[in-house]
Amino acid sequence: MEQLNCIVSVDANNTLINSKGEKVTPPADWAFLPAGDAGITRKVTGKGIYWRVQVRKGRRTISKGVWAPANTINWAREQVTALRMTETYKKNKISAARRRDKQQQAYEAEFLAAVKQFLNFHPKYKPIECSMAEAVTAHTIPVGSGTVGRTAMIPLEERAARAVIAWMRHQTTAYDHLKIQRIKGERRKIRHQLAEQSIILLNRYREGLTPRPDCPLQKALKKI
Repeated sequence: MEQLNCIVSVDANNTLINSKGEKVTPPADWAFLPAGDAGITRKVTGKGIYWRVQVRKGRRTISKGVWAPANTINWAREQVTALRMTETYKKNKISAARRRDKQQQAYEAEFLAAVKQFLNFHPKYKPIECSMAEAVTAHTIPVGSGTVGRTAMIPLEERAARAVIAWMRHQTTAYDHLKIQRIKGERRKIRHQLAEQSIILLNRYREGLTPRPDCPLQKALKKI
């Protein structure tokens, strides 16, 4: 019998595998609760009897859900449903949503300012700076976007700089159409080369130089 609160993975045949690499089967009276409702999952795992199913996706570990006694899952669903029907819960949810909206708006303004500061275009190119900053911000900061702008692991200024380079990689270079060899470090090398090209392009606008007739930045902004 496996531990009552452990982590299992799924192989190519959709078979559960424990930490020892052994195939395991949940007890007959257990059921699977897919990830997606944190409230129900917390109540189920709070009972201490479950298997958490995790898979690797790139560098990330993603929870697919939990196996647990079926009666525990049913109980958790009933408890959470009853709670969510109360007026107090509904009011708290509305207040929380308003609070998140205010926080998001504040972060959007803060991030936009940081992007403009990084771009730092010559005065005659300020309209282009504004348009570009708005485009980068709109792409980067939506909740759940998974972009560098949503991480708190690095300073805001660095987030803004990385977001600009990432946006330019997709909007002003041929990166999305390149066939990159499956060699370790090759993608990173190409990204570095394209980042250097992007910095050279940005510096022209910072120095007030006349852009080339086929400037990829202006072409990208015209599409927005």
